[in-house]
Amino acid sequence: MGASLPPKEANLFKLIVKSYETKQYKKGLKAADSILKKFPDHGETLSMKGLTLNCMDRKSEAYELVRLGLKNDLKSHVCWHVYGLLYRSDREYREAIKCYRNALRIDPDNIEILRDLSLLQAQMRDLSGFVETRQQLLTLKPNHRMNWIGFAVANHLNSNGSKAIEILEAYEGTLEDDYPPDNERCEHGEMLLYKISLLEECGFLDRALEELQKKESKIVDKLTYKEQQVSLLVKLGQLEEGGKLYRDLLRMNPDNYRYYEGLQKCEGLYSKTGQYSSDEIDRLEALYKSLEQEYSWSSAVKRIPLDFLKDEKFREAADDYIRPLLTKGVPSLFSDLSPLYDHPGKADILERLILELENSIRTTGGYPGRAEKEPPSTLLWTMSLLAQHFDRRGQYEIALSKIDEAIEHTPTVIDLYSVKARILKHAGDLAAAAALADEARCMDLADRYINSECVKRMLHADQVELAEKVAVLFTKDGDQHNNLHDMQCMWYELASGESYFRQSDLGRALKKFLAVEKHYLDITEDQFDFHSYCLRKMTLRSYVEMLKFQDRLHSHAYFRKAAAGAIRCYIKLQDTPPKTTADQDDEMSKLLPSQKKKLRQKQRKAEARAKKEAEVKNEEATAGNVSKSGKRHVKPVDPDPHGEKLLQVEDPLLEATKYLKLLQQNSPESLESHLLSFEVNMRKQKILLAFQAVKQLLKLDAGNPDSHRCLVCHPRTHIRFFHKVDSMDAPMSDNEKLIWRVLEAERPTISQLDEKSLVEINNHFLEKHEDSLMHRAAFAEMLYVLDPSKKAEAIKIVEETTINTVSINETTERWKLKDCMAVHKLLGTVLIDHNAASRWKVRCADYFPYSTYFEGSQSSAMPSSAYNQIYKNNENVSGEKRSESGQSVDVPSSNGKLEVFKELKI
Repeated sequence: MGASLPPKEANLFKLIVKSYETKQYKKGLKAADSILKKFPDHGETLSMKGLTLNCMDRKSEAYELVRLGLKNDLKSHVCWHVYGLLYRSDREYREAIKCYRNALRIDPDNIEILRDLSLLQAQMRDLSGFVETRQQLLTLKPNHRMNWIGFAVANHLNSNGSKAIEILEAYEGTLEDDYPPDNERCEHGEMLLYKISLLEECGFLDRALEELQKKESKIVDKLTYKEQQVSLLVKLGQLEEGGKLYRDLLRMNPDNYRYYEGLQKCEGLYSKTGQYSSDEIDRLEALYKSLEQEYSWSSAVKRIPLDFLKDEKFREAADDYIRPLLTKGVPSLFSDLSPLYDHPGKADILERLILELENSIRTTGGYPGRAEKEPPSTLLWTMSLLAQHFDRRGQYEIALSKIDEAIEHTPTVIDLYSVKARILKHAGDLAAAAALADEARCMDLADRYINSECVKRMLHADQVELAEKVAVLFTKDGDQHNNLHDMQCMWYELASGESYFRQSDLGRALKKFLAVEKHYLDITEDQFDFHSYCLRKMTLRSYVEMLKFQDRLHSHAYFRKAAAGAIRCYIKLQDTPPKTTADQDDEMSKLLPSQKKKLRQKQRKAEARAKKEAEVKNEEATAGNVSKSGKRHVKPVDPDPHGEKLLQVEDPLLEATKYLKLLQQNSPESLESHLLSFEVNMRKQKILLAFQAVKQLLKLDAGNPDSHRCLVCHPRTHIRFFHKVDSMDAPMSDNEKLIWRVLEAERPTISQLDEKSLVEINNHFLEKHEDSLMHRAAFAEMLYVLDPSKKAEAIKIVEETTINTVSINETTERWKLKDCMAVHKLLGTVLIDHNAASRWKVRCADYFPYSTYFEGSQSSAMPSSAYNQIYKNNENVSGEKRSESGQSVDVPSSNGKLEVFKELKI
């Protein structure tokens, strides 16, 4: 480096490099300018100056200087290396790899460039190249531990575990007998555990167990040692020894569910489905009774039997489990018990049990069969548990009466208000649920969880502005947008995006959904620093696990929701594109002069309001950005706060396809992925891709109403799929002929068709699912699409749907609110019968009395309702608070007048 410079300038060049490494950028810049005064065309100095400027956020100058430096000295590995570093800083990894390879052609044994190249290859999963680079590093520097480990990990990632084992054994052969020293025992122990996990992964179980026992004294992490040992013993079939080890592990942690599962495997009493014979249940019961005597303080040993016990034995075990938790007052008890509601018959047993406990506490003051009196709080938590139980079973009126009684009993318990808000949300009164959640928040303003729950309820009720003002209370400097984004608060962004989508504000909805997608890109980039850190610190097992997690990162539920939300936005944008200026001018010209005047006044007021809000936010940001030292921290201004630029895309379906491909690659088991694929490809007229989506839907769930809609026709645009193929004109082009031949060849492979007409398929679908509301609705929709003259018959099919009293799981089957809302929209917008939609609304208003959508008699939408008063109080107090200060951070201090506290006596 700097070899072509005189000694003085060469030393200055070394100072530039040192300043860059120590982040003293101004000092490095000064040294670079000193060299360039005498040698203005020195390529390496120009490149280093550009790299320094890049760290000072002067990117355009940086690229210009680095390219000029490279032009002046194309044969300098430093210039190519710096160019690669510049690309790497901008996440242009492929371009950076090209630059590194060019640098290595000039200096093939440069350790730094090889190391940087290996990091990028690991990041981009160029595994064969990663192995090659790591081998070269090991050859050049075999006395460095990190090079041995890196080469082994590279081979492991490249699916060559046996080679990785050989490398680790060769590395161990270079060590002395008394290795490791005390300061490296942890790292060496981690390496040994990694090697044993490799042996296990490759199927060398005997070798792995032998190696583990041989190196026991050198492994520091004794818990992992025991877990690895018991895993190997079970795989080798040495169940007796494995059972003993699992009991040893349970003595260390008797609340670890995995240890109990392992012990059951060793006893031959484990089933993935959770189904056991009566003999197995008896043996399991005996096992857990013996364990309970040994670990009486463990909650897991009491909770696990509830999963496999049945009938009276289940009732007795549930009684023993629930009583102490009700006495103690554990708010999460229902969450603990909720998985049992999926087991046939257990919900009914729990209901009878809890009602019996409540009745006994009310009448005798204690539990049945016990003389001891319970504290008053036990009745409170019993009523809270009952409220959540009836909420889960869809009996909202009983649930609300129980929770109201609990609140009247002790009005200071915040959890009760949260439970009531949740019940109202499930019952369909989102506005009242938000008001009650805010009431709970106001009772403890320092609780972040309750604040977040309140924000979520407000977003469900489409109160986005108020939700933002509540969320800002727990963000730094009062800047909710930047901080919530920086904190990667994805639940908030998803809920906001869904709310904006419901309100048809596609720009803001897209902005929120794409913000979540950006977080996943950041998470992918965050792994870069760990490629060198984990090899240096020897956390190899965690490192490999992290890389595997990163490979399936986009299958996470939050990304799936964000991608699906963005695709829906683009589909809606394609179906209803925003009006152009010319269209708006045409509409204006049709208005009367008085109407034009009112519209202009309204626009001017909206502009003035927006300007005032922007000024207030700017003042707050200016005031909040002053540090103690008096310096101002300038925050980046969002150039597109409403997402208007995101709507200005030439081809919305092309944008949707980008996210659709990610969904198909990472969530192929999700019905939604293939439903969206069908919708997008039918709009793009990609018939074969749409057919592929149909086949996937039928493979995953042929009985799903949406799968049936896609098989028969497109649900929104009414483009028949097979009906369309049947009625298509004779193919003209070669492509059309090819598509025709593929469809005709594939048609017999779909069992649902089976040489039937679409009408016959639709009728068979109804016969198979005649008791389901959504299946009947899907049949009716397809009946109308296939033959519009049968509209009256389609409406009759929907209206004649009755509620089943008993389902397969022996629990009361009730209509779901969201399904009834979907049917109402079907009647009004697809079947286009407003009278039928009105009749359905009246029927559902009786069935869902708390639903604001159907204007139920008990909902906050009705002026006479008690919840209407709560909602009005919420609005009034909110308005008063905002009008007093006019600042966006002010929120209501209380929602609902809690007069009951005035008479409270403790």
